[in-house]
Amino acid sequence: MTGNSTFAYPLGMTSGKYFDDLSVGDTFESGGITLTEGAIIDFALTHDPQPFHVNKVAATESIFGGLIASGFQTIALTFRLFRDTGVLTGTNLGGHGMDEVRWLAPVFPGDTLHARVTVEALTPSRSKPDRGTVRFRYRTYNQNNIEVLSLTMDHVMARRK
Repeated sequence: MTGNSTFAYPLGMTSGKYFDDLSVGDTFESGGITLTEGAIIDFALTHDPQPFHVNKVAATESIFGGLIASGFQTIALTFRLFRDTGVLTGTNLGGHGMDEVRWLAPVFPGDTLHARVTVEALTPSRSKPDRGTVRFRYRTYNQNNIEVLSLTMDHVMARRK
């Protein structure tokens, strides 16, 4: 994989957003990451070894007409892209799960993905005042701005002290 996704925080962001810093509708854009054929095959051999993910000949004969990335790889990369924005740095305490997972279009070798993540709901914890749950809507797009993935994920986020 190649791309501008890095471990560095965005300019000016030395720590993540706290629950209290977020509002419904806040949207965060990630950098991009390009999937190589080798990265797709390597991931699939370990995690999702279906023929259209690991075998170029079989993939050509599939409904996709060529090798595609596993949807699970797309989810993992999408989370990584959001993580790399710095929003979650030091304030994400874990998660409750994800819902509404939809793979909307195949991801091919050479595609460059980027994520757009929007705050959909904020729920302060009733029993633990140091945290709250943020429901984020994740949307992932390729270089042609075609949406390839949509899901919601609930993150437990620290509150300001």
